[in-house]
Amino acid sequence: MLESDELVVLVDGEDREIGQAKKFDAHRAGSRHRAISVCLIDSQGRMLLQRRAAAKYHSGGLWTNACCTHPRPGESVGPAAQRRLREELGIDCALSFLRRTHYRAAVGGDLTEDEIVHLFLAVYDGPVRPNAEEVSETRWLARHDLLDDVARRPAAYTYWFKHYLDAFADTLFRAAAAA
Repeated sequence: MLESDELVVLVDGEDREIGQAKKFDAHRAGSRHRAISVCLIDSQGRMLLQRRAAAKYHSGGLWTNACCTHPRPGESVGPAAQRRLREELGIDCALSFLRRTHYRAAVGGDLTEDEIVHLFLAVYDGPVRPNAEEVSETRWLARHDLLDDVARRPAAYTYWFKHYLDAFADTLFRAAAAA
């Protein structure tokens, strides 16, 4: 099955399931759906970033947080986050739910993301084994260096990742420091 043919869970403004749609169709119509994002910070306080593979159907080549996905119909958000972290980066670690957030943004190619995102966080110091079909490269950046780079080169980053940093960078880094 093509990535764009996978089903996503459509939700209302309160994150209650109201249906399902193919991922590409949901993005083409700008339909609100459930999503997952994972942020990893190491014990030195650096965040793991991935550069999305150029072949991704949207936002290819842009830098973003460790991984993102959509839970499959019938799949809970925690297991979906764990699954995608393994699929994209070869990482299996305990995750903590941090918060829910919502954003709506055009992401190119006449596609719109309207997502209620369940954001997970972990402190992780192990190996990273990127799946080349999903990730072209990874890097670890300290908070100051990350925020400086995003300010200097905002077009190099995904909309959703900039949303997370704008809305709650302090919360992300504080939560990781407390873990």
